[in-house]
Parts: sequence; structure tokens; C-alpha cells
Amino acid sequence: MGRKRMPGLYNRKGVWHIDKQIHGQRLCESTGADNLEEAEKYLAKRIEEIRQAIIYGVRPKRKFREAATKFLLENNAKASIYDDACTIKRLDSFIGDLFLEAIHIGSLQPYIESRKQDGVKTRTINYGLQLVRHILNLAASEWLDECGLSWLVTAPKIKLLKETDKRKPFPLNWDEQNKLFQELPPHLAKMALFAVNTGCRDREICGLRWEWEFKIPELKCSVFIIPGEKVKNREDRLVVLNQMAQSVIEEMRGQHTQYVFTYRQHPVSRMLNSAWKKARIRAGLSQVRVHDLKHTFGRRLRSLGVSFEDRQDLLGHKNGRITTHYSGAELHNLIIASNKVCEQTMPVSLLTLLRVPEFNSSRKTPAVMA
Repeated sequence: MGRKRMPGLYNRKGVWHIDKQIHGQRLCESTGADNLEEAEKYLAKRIEEIRQAIIYGVRPKRKFREAATKFLLENNAKASIYDDACTIKRLDSFIGDLFLEAIHIGSLQPYIESRKQDGVKTRTINYGLQLVRHILNLAASEWLDECGLSWLVTAPKIKLLKETDKRKPFPLNWDEQNKLFQELPPHLAKMALFAVNTGCRDREICGLRWEWEFKIPELKCSVFIIPGEKVKNREDRLVVLNQMAQSVIEEMRGQHTQYVFTYRQHPVSRMLNSAWKKARIRAGLSQVRVHDLKHTFGRRLRSLGVSFEDRQDLLGHKNGRITTHYSGAELHNLIIASNKVCEQTMPVSLLTLLRVPEFNSSRKTPAVMA
């Protein structure tokens, strides 16, 4: 006759789970073990941790991996959750097994040095540090265990690195735009043309859906409203279509039932892919990123005298206003402003860019590029 298992354990789909009252607290969680003996050891450990917390106020020690997993599960609807998950995966090999109390800027140095050796920008490294800092702050201020104790007593101060290698925006002139777009494969060229005429971000374009299109019969046009959970600043994003952007939309209409932009009937995960990188090298514009198309749109609007408020709305910047509630007249004005950047209507005198090249011993004067 087999021995009795410890009360409070039950098997679900081959994994042992806990459902038990301990010192007046109900504990419901997975042991993560498919072996009964290991599950019982885990339960005994949790019982002792709860006893220590209730009687002596001793917090259970938790590893960063557990905290990071909790963060990802609670924020799975976050627009940048994929980036967060990739960053946490990198961090895990350095601090995943460390207890929360042991994480500070010193214990993060191996991660920092490794990323520097990978050749990434300081901003990318800081993204990881900010993510760690945020998780630790949640553990110290918001996350409470079954005994009402926070996961961490206090969060350490994690100072970000000084960004001395931050890349400056590179707005394109018309010649550069034509060279780049000619080298792009057709599906990316259409997406790029849409980007430079709407100021949308890479991810907004890749995820653009037909269900977000709204027809405006009185203006004989349409706009897109991207839900806030799909936008970086978490605000609903109004996308005004000028003549060029509208022509791209009409060309894509009917090609896919759900997504506006696809490649071989599948959504494009990102525009800044290997095809983009090869195309920009062939065009002699190896420094150009997809985000520079947004900068190009913004610079052209500014050079044409479009007001700051209208530029904010057209670029989807956070401004405190309800940016998806417009009168017909307001939308009409935004469409007029957006149409000004179409190449065929833009005055030649406004197509000049003033750029300051990298400083060297032979040249320290600005370069004017038409």
C-alpha cells in the first residue's frame, strides 16, 4: 500500500499543485514539479516561509527570475512587452538566479560590460537597467505576498549610464528618399512611403488593421485610429492620410482581410529587417533607420509652417488633448497640412537640409544638402 501524500497537494495534468490553508492564509500555486517527493519538499518550504513571515515578519527570498515572470504575466497587453521579454531573457543569464536583495548596480556590471562588448548603444543598455529598476520598484511598493508583506523592503537606486553615443535623427531629403525607396523590395517600399507621409512608427505600420479605418464621407477620405494599447504613448493614435498615404491604402485594399501591410499574406513583424538594412547600404544610406521617416515627416511639416499643435497631432505625440475627437473643420485642416508634404506640391526652396557632419581635422563646417 502506497504512502499517503502530504495534505494540500493535488495533481493537474501531470504537475503537482498546492491548495492549502496555512496559518489562516489560503495558498494556491503550482509546485512546478511532476514528482510527488519534490512537490512535498516545495510545499514544506512554503509552509515554513509563511510561518516565518506571519510570526517573525521574515520575507521569503525571491529570485529575480520569479519577479520578472510576474511582471511579464501582469503586463502581457503592454505595447512593448515583446521588447521587455527579449531584454529580460538577456538579463536572466546574469541576474536570473540572484535574490532581489542582491541586485544593485554592482551586480549588474557583468550585464553592462557584456552589452558593451556586443556593440549596442548605451540607450539599449539603459533600457535593460530601467526595466530592472521598474521591476524592483514594483517588488518594493506594489507586490504583496499572502502575508501582506512586500516582496522587497526597499528598491536599490540604479543609476542609468550617460548616453554619449546617442544617434542623432537623420531626416531624408527627396534625393535620398528616392534612392532608398528604389532599393527597397516592393512591400517595404509601400510601407516606407506610408511612413514618410503619416509619421507612423515601425510597429504601428506593421500592425495596422482595416478595422481601424474610419470613412469620412463629407471630406471624401478616411483616417485610421490605432487603439492606445498598440501605441507607444498609450494614447489612441489618429492617422491622417494625405494624398500619397491614401494612394498606398487604396493599393493595399483587398489584399488581406485583417492587416493593411503584409508580405506573402503574412503580417510583417518589423520594417527594420535584413531587407531594409541591405537596401540602405546599396543606396549609400547605411545610417538610415525606419524611425528617420517619422523625423522626415516632422521636419517637412515644420519647414512648411505647420503649427506646433497640428504637428503634434499628425505625429501622434502625447499632448494632453483628446486627439481622436475632432470636428470636420479640424480634420479638414489636418488633412490640408498633411498634404503639404507631398513631393509634387512642396516648394523647391523648402527642400534644403542643413546637416553638421562628424567633426574631424579636415572639415568642421556644416553641409548643406538639397
